[in-house]
Amino acid sequence: MIATTVGGGYINGTAESVASYGLVWTVAPLGIFCGLSLGGIIFARVMRDRKYVTMLDPFQDQYGHLQVLLVYLATLCGDLFWTASILSALGTSLSVIIDLPLTATICVSSAVTVSYTMIGQLIAVAYTDIAQLALITFGLVLSVPFVLTNENVGDITANSSQWMGSLDRTSSLTWVDLFIAMTFGTIPWQAYFQRVLAVRSGTQARVLSIIGGCGALVLVIPSILIGAASVSADWNVTSLKVSPLEIGESRMVLPLVLKEFTPTPVALLGLGAISAAVMSSMDSSILGSSSMFTHNIYNNIIRPQAKNWELLVVQCVAVVTVGVLATVISLHVRIIYGLFILAADIVFVIVLPQLSCALFLPRTNAYGALIGYGVGLLLRLGAGDRDLHLVPFIPYPYYTPAHGQLFPFRTFAMICSALTIFIISELFRSLFSLGIIPRKLDVLKAFSPSTVTLPSQSTTEHSIALVGHSAEPVYRPQAEHSIALVGHSAEPVYGPQAEQSNCVRRAEVRDL
Repeated sequence: MIATTVGGGYINGTAESVASYGLVWTVAPLGIFCGLSLGGIIFARVMRDRKYVTMLDPFQDQYGHLQVLLVYLATLCGDLFWTASILSALGTSLSVIIDLPLTATICVSSAVTVSYTMIGQLIAVAYTDIAQLALITFGLVLSVPFVLTNENVGDITANSSQWMGSLDRTSSLTWVDLFIAMTFGTIPWQAYFQRVLAVRSGTQARVLSIIGGCGALVLVIPSILIGAASVSADWNVTSLKVSPLEIGESRMVLPLVLKEFTPTPVALLGLGAISAAVMSSMDSSILGSSSMFTHNIYNNIIRPQAKNWELLVVQCVAVVTVGVLATVISLHVRIIYGLFILAADIVFVIVLPQLSCALFLPRTNAYGALIGYGVGLLLRLGAGDRDLHLVPFIPYPYYTPAHGQLFPFRTFAMICSALTIFIISELFRSLFSLGIIPRKLDVLKAFSPSTVTLPSQSTTEHSIALVGHSAEPVYRPQAEHSIALVGHSAEPVYGPQAEQSNCVRRAEVRDL
């Protein structure tokens, strides 16, 4: 979990943000710590106890195939931006420390990572995790004393006001918005859930998540100190002759500090730490996206009858495709931290409300999820993005061309998306229940009962509760059904959480 979180974008991006905006505005470390902790407390145990395979499984159960496709596109964008920031970090470090062309280093790094991920799959991910934790702990931690004691760096406490940054009343809402988005945007990632769902129990999943958050917070300290040192350093005595911030190369802060203010062997160890972090996080990201495509899109929607060898081929093709797309993005976007934040924005505004409703609000349905998806996407894109040159077309309150969006638009968009899912779901439920809209017009199959089949005892997705004297079918949007025998009349109950509903009914009967 720690290895997946502490990637190249996290390490390089933190140093870049401290040097450019100040520690106050570097919200990713604290946000990721809080996000992983909350993810373990709220989401991890629920997902593991329900025995889901990927993050998209709740959507497949609750909302059907169309919403799975839409949510996958959002998570794919998040993974692509995250992977691109990781690749850019490694390419930048290699080009600075060993003097190789940036484009060549990014392409070679991507090719190596995609190759061993395609061949090794989860085994490759596990081994690079071990290598990363060892190298980052030894490499970056070892470099910090050399940087801080270099005669050309000086005392970082002397100008702490520069690298600490400041927070005034005008920008406080923006800071809160960024922090909330970074915190909850850390949770809905397949790279995170594939770790959570791999452990033996829900309790272990919760503990793993919290430990991962603590480890990520500790391992970011070297990056913070290096970012502070770059502000205090005398760049006139270096080969660059000028601060990287003054020439628009803020993303090169960490590798340049290692190159200019540490001995060559120490700089190479730091490069090894960055390389290991990048490999571990990148392979987790592209493996997560390709796994969701193979399991939820190809196998569940396109070809349910696909053989194992066919799925393996599709998985390999998906790994290569995601890796190539991330490489192209990393070559054309020059702001690492901006990509990192935008990836969290996408999953926070769009995926988080969808996942929360699918897990904890069983009355929501595909109609609410579809419209909520569109509302969240529209409100987030309408705010624009200065780093990626997206022009805003929704002037939120306090907007100015000079300062941009000062309104907490991310949190606003997420809340609006969640409320839309719930309200529209209830509206369509009432319309279909009252017969205002005929059941034959239920194009998303949210309320249309399918043929009920008796499940086998070995199937974990199905259950039969014998309570009372009559049968009450509980329908899923897919072909997974459960039968609960409750009361004296047969009344269909719609929704995917049949097994959970049966457990509640059994508890009620025991109380009676």
